[in-house]
Amino acid sequence: MRIFKVDPDNPDPIAIREAAEAIHGGGLVIFPTETVYGLAANALNPDAVMGVFLAKGRAFGCPLPVQVGDKAKIGEVAVELSEAAIRLAERFMPGPITLIVRRSSIIPDVVTAGGATVGVRIPDDPVALSLLRDANTPIVATSANISGQSEPRDAEEAIRQVGALVDVVLDAGPAKYGVASTVIDTTVTPPRIVRLGAIPMEEIREIVGELIE
Repeated sequence: MRIFKVDPDNPDPIAIREAAEAIHGGGLVIFPTETVYGLAANALNPDAVMGVFLAKGRAFGCPLPVQVGDKAKIGEVAVELSEAAIRLAERFMPGPITLIVRRSSIIPDVVTAGGATVGVRIPDDPVALSLLRDANTPIVATSANISGQSEPRDAEEAIRQVGALVDVVLDAGPAKYGVASTVIDTTVTPPRIVRLGAIPMEEIREIVGELIE
């Protein structure tokens, strides 16, 4: 495991490159987001995705969310975006929101547990965005914790929980929120709140109106 201490606002490009190369090589990376620390792998590499399940002790029937580096990339992992998804993405992305959308054909079944949808997020964190843009591939990115345990707010806690199978760690200090993203299913009408998180329900309702709670 290689651990890189990085500036949270201006991460070292060499550290980012090391992490991106680990992603491309099928490895696992611990990295910061504005919510909690995440565990990342190449979303298009089924074997790498399996590594995330193993590191977390996560049931294989539980889908994993995907992160991309900018809004233009959403179209690579999703199809048939609803009007609600488009409006929420415009308002809150990058940011602590995950939108459940219909997945495109490039997303392997192992990511979605064979389902037709996938959660998509663009993190609002300079280190995370640098990693995503350098790697230039969608990543699965879930909290870097053993399933059922507390979500890590810093790299030390993430390493303690899932570090055994990780190749690179980007340590940028404590996460900003320490609370997971808000998850909204935009494939149904009205949209449905799957998980309350860093963005309050009232702010979601201002954009889309009616919600299923």
